[in-house]
Amino acid sequence: MNYVLFLCTGNYYRSRFAEAVFNHHARLRQLKWRAFSRGLAIHLAPDRGLSPHTRAALAARGISVKSTAARARRVTAQDLSRAAVRIALKEAEHRPYLGASFPEWVNKVVYWHVHDIDVAEAEETLPQIETRTVALVSQLACGVAPGKMDWSG
Repeated sequence: MNYVLFLCTGNYYRSRFAEAVFNHHARLRQLKWRAFSRGLAIHLAPDRGLSPHTRAALAARGISVKSTAARARRVTAQDLSRAAVRIALKEAEHRPYLGASFPEWVNKVVYWHVHDIDVAEAEETLPQIETRTVALVSQLACGVAPGKMDWSG
């Protein structure tokens, strides 16, 4: 099995949505890839399990919440090593956290530019994450090696 790691601040909203969408579509395509998600500063997120925005968006798409972890978890060096693909959901927000805790990984992560809920509404950001995540699954299904992927989408 190969792994994709989605990183965000609290592992409460964006990364958990990306994880669930990825796992749902990877299973549909019978890929030997799975996603997991972690947070860089989970102490900043609400201690309520999973964002209601994420829950609602997954339900609207018919994706089980079991496609994401049961609780938020902080990223470890082992998590970063385990993943073949590492995606942080917003560079301006997550690069400094990585630099402070895992400086050797800062340039080994792909950075997307998806705002958190304090900047943009879920109705705007979650479809962005979904589009990019489904494109990632499609590239992997076509056999594109992670180092050769088109990240411009």
